[in-house]
Amino acid sequence: MKNIENIQKSFKNKKILVTGHTGFKGAWLCLWLKELGAEVSGYSLPPNTSPNLYYILDLGIAETLADINDKKALGKHLQKYQPEIIFHLAAQPLVRESYRDPVGTFQTNIAGIWNLLDAIKKTPSVKVIVVVTTDKCYKNNETGIPFIETDALGGYDPYSASKACVEIICDSWRSSFLSEKNKPLLATVRAGNVIGGGDWASDRLLPDCIKSFIGEKPIDLRYPNALRPWQHVLEALSGYIILAEKLYNFGNKYAEAWNFGPYIENQATVGDVVSMAANLWGIKNLSKNKSLNNPHEADLLRLNITKATSKLDWVPQWNIQQTITETVDWYKKWHEGEDMLKYSLNQIKKYINN
Repeated sequence: MKNIENIQKSFKNKKILVTGHTGFKGAWLCLWLKELGAEVSGYSLPPNTSPNLYYILDLGIAETLADINDKKALGKHLQKYQPEIIFHLAAQPLVRESYRDPVGTFQTNIAGIWNLLDAIKKTPSVKVIVVVTTDKCYKNNETGIPFIETDALGGYDPYSASKACVEIICDSWRSSFLSEKNKPLLATVRAGNVIGGGDWASDRLLPDCIKSFIGEKPIDLRYPNALRPWQHVLEALSGYIILAEKLYNFGNKYAEAWNFGPYIENQATVGDVVSMAANLWGIKNLSKNKSLNNPHEADLLRLNITKATSKLDWVPQWNIQQTITETVDWYKKWHEGEDMLKYSLNQIKKYINN
């Protein structure tokens, strides 16, 4: 990972807020930020899975366990901890859950962002805001052409639509309230199909695989031929961290939308990912069921990452094989009772030194 020395200098002793810190990506991000020497606080609902990565890592950060829609609690947290940098990850992050609860998804994802932005208006300490949306925020006609950041936004399912709305709200907020000098700098980041150790969310491919492997049960495959831009969680988080450093040190030209994903040749189908994971776990004859009557999900999704590679000097470090290997190895070590805080820190160091 390039420029790690500059990043360490930029983040050391900085007050950083991570919303959604008890989630999969949020827990990894808090771990990495602490390793960089930042003073991290978190705002989120309590973890909703068992096991849970946040509790496994036991990071001991200052936190408020509350809903992003609780404007009073959110405002109190910002006033108490006075963050300089905010990573906003708090969201309802699942496509299938958005079909089950569309209203709750829109409430959390859309109202959540304007609650945060409104609280930031009253918190002058804030200098940088990185809002995490998704690669699914684009209007996807499944042409196979990789999306660039200026492509049209949209969303077939409620989750994707809600994240497209977040992008529009952030763009409006930049124009309406953040255009003057010395105002906070706001960027959005679009990544998806993030995998890695410690994710136990329902309806996600690798967690479902691990549960199937451990329980020695067949795995249900919804869309085995769907092509996805899989990437390790550390790939996406490294992009968010590099972007935040650029915003903090070099200003407004980075206050835009950014894609983070793998190179095109490292994409893979759902079925191929499952087969690779099963082989790494040591399962030779995995039993698969074709799940029927599933709600719509895109078969084809690709991202163009030229902007991030050329302007942020961010590049993907791990190919698809290493991405799946590192993910499965994490779960294996956890299943064997290893010290997962130590193992996770070593995985970050391995990524940085790749």
